Amino acid sequence: MREVSNDAGALVDAFRAGTGRQPAGVWTAPGRVNLIGEHTDYNDGYVLPFALAQRVLIAAAPRHDHGSWSVTSLNNRSTKIFRAADLRPGMTGWQAYVAGIVWALEEAGHRIGGADLVLTSDVPEGAGLSSSAALQCAVLATLADLNDLDIAALDRAKLARRSENDFVGAPTGLMDQAASTLCTAGHALFFDCRTEAAEQVRFDTASADLEVLVLDTKTPHALVDSDYAARRASCEQAAHLLGVPALRDVADLDAALDQLPDPVIRRRVRHVVTENARVLEAVDVLRAGRIADLAPLLDSSHESMRDDFEITVPQVDLAVETARASGALGARMTGGGFGGCIIALVVAGETDRIGHEMTRRFAAAGYGRPMHFTAVPSAGAQRLK
Repeated sequence: MREVSNDAGALVDAFRAGTGRQPAGVWTAPGRVNLIGEHTDYNDGYVLPFALAQRVLIAAAPRHDHGSWSVTSLNNRSTKIFRAADLRPGMTGWQAYVAGIVWALEEAGHRIGGADLVLTSDVPEGAGLSSSAALQCAVLATLADLNDLDIAALDRAKLARRSENDFVGAPTGLMDQAASTLCTAGHALFFDCRTEAAEQVRFDTASADLEVLVLDTKTPHALVDSDYAARRASCEQAAHLLGVPALRDVADLDAALDQLPDPVIRRRVRHVVTENARVLEAVDVLRAGRIADLAPLLDSSHESMRDDFEITVPQVDLAVETARASGALGARMTGGGFGGCIIALVVAGETDRIGHEMTRRFAAAGYGRPMHFTAVPSAGAQRLK
């Protein structure tokens, strides 16, 4: 992805230069990082993401021809135009993420007028930080306002998920879209994937003199269909064998493991059940304002993903080990696995030192250069101007 300015004023200038007119407004939606709770979503469990400062920005205005949409990506330096007749699931190309939102809105009974959209993003792609959900939630916020639609925030997240699932064809859960839509600044989102109940939990790292370091290992985020499907199938098989609707409902882990003869399935179950418990404990820790006590939960989450769910890769493990050895209080992989990012809880002011040490260790191991930044819990989708 080409580096471009993510300034709203510069985006307005680009819109005027490209269309010859003033945009009706500027909208935004963020990427997200999951503080804790991996592969719990499709097991009816709990997750605890927060929105990033990195986000998609869109300047837009209605078109006179109501049945067509033009979208320009400043990152890709390209413009795509699609029409109502093109709104069929299976569309390829990056514009499918935009067209899918139009499709989902119209499938829900909303009439969507044509529009010109110019967008830019600084959410890293392919890193497990939900760049696609950020794009779709930003488009949805834009089109909802341009068409005077009153859609509740959670319903917007569900529409964005339907776009990604049924139009683009990516089998995501609701966490990414919920985080990009519902999060508030300075908070993590405690989300119950069964009931869809959401709670904003204060996550004020600055007051605790702490920071969250995010390091993108630049390893291809290769959660291929077969890997994801195999783990999901193991969880569903285990729930069936245990006679529960989902692994969220396992109350006695030891008793459950005794009922499962297959060692691989036992490991998968142990991860999901203990990870759900870690999310609940993390929420209690944050409610009490004891942010530093997240550290052992992050560590045990990573060990569980590495040993029980078996979704880490050497680059990710090296990053976590180096972060801890360099002074991080705790660290874990974040996201679906097989590449992507880690997060580490560090003392304020130590992010760059620890990040640079991980870069040095990657070079010594013959890996590509990673990228790091400080994650700031930020606001969800909104209109800026």
